[in-house]
Amino acid sequence: MMDESLLERLDADEEVKQDGRSAVIRRAIAEYLKQRRRRQIAESYRRGYASGIGEELSAWVGEGTWPDE
Repeated sequence: MMDESLLERLDADEEVKQDGRSAVIRRAIAEYLKQRRRRQIAESYRRGYASGIGEELSAWVGEGTWPDE
């Protein structure tokens, strides 16, 4: 369920008018889940490095990049 005023604002959007409400909501959910997964992975790495991976690898902490899913 969604608040009526939120749905009205959504329905007024040009992208929603063109592609449809469901398509836009699906894309928004997919993006949310992708970002959430990236945050979870980043947090796992932070915890791993914080638990004492070693001085010799500490310089590499900010060097990793993740491919688009």
